[in-house]
Amino acid sequence: MTGWQPVKNPMRLNKFIALSLGVSRRKADELIEQGKILVNGDRAVLGRQISQSDTVLYNSQELHIQPKKLILLHKPVGYLCSRASQGGIPTIYELLPTSLHHLKPVGRLDKDSSGLILLTNDGDFAHQMTHPSFYKMKRYLVTLDQPLQPLHRQMINDFGVQLPDGPSRLTLERQHDGDDHRWIVQMSEGRNRQIRRTFAALGYTIKKLHRTDFGNYSLGGMKRGEFQESNLTPN
Repeated sequence: MTGWQPVKNPMRLNKFIALSLGVSRRKADELIEQGKILVNGDRAVLGRQISQSDTVLYNSQELHIQPKKLILLHKPVGYLCSRASQGGIPTIYELLPTSLHHLKPVGRLDKDSSGLILLTNDGDFAHQMTHPSFYKMKRYLVTLDQPLQPLHRQMINDFGVQLPDGPSRLTLERQHDGDDHRWIVQMSEGRNRQIRRTFAALGYTIKKLHRTDFGNYSLGGMKRGEFQESNLTPN
């Protein structure tokens, strides 16, 4: 394979693993602790430094640093954000060339949702974009099956809605004046189906959920199914 980047002397092992596998350094440390990493045939230890002359194996495969890459994808409804199809449902990887299939989604959208998906091989970038401590704002256009009652709007905006996995706090504003079906939803969290579950807890069904922005990244004029490369700038 071409495009590998050389190891800078010296480099911490967990950073090398993160750059090679597209995982966070925390995950890299877990792989080291679990004994899944070998350096020159020996089980690796935390804190180790490596050089260009070292050979690092994971699951018997030699690791190499891959160039960092970020792709923005406009996900249509009906696609899964996973590598494996389920019940014949297509995945987002069917929208991408095979040369990009090593990239991993940064967060997810469920099958019935559309909009902006980020894919990268930079685990540290993915961690900064998804961990709650970094407060990366996401923006969605949501259409409800019935008008949102003023009391429920106040509950969501001011107090949050209690879900089994904790309170859900969203910021709401109308998409259009006088239309209480269609809302702009902003949130910095990203729990599984959080927006759908928040409205369901108050008796609403979401008919359409479309993400337009994730941190400082936006769909812009991309059409459904289109993708483009972008710069890795999480801040």
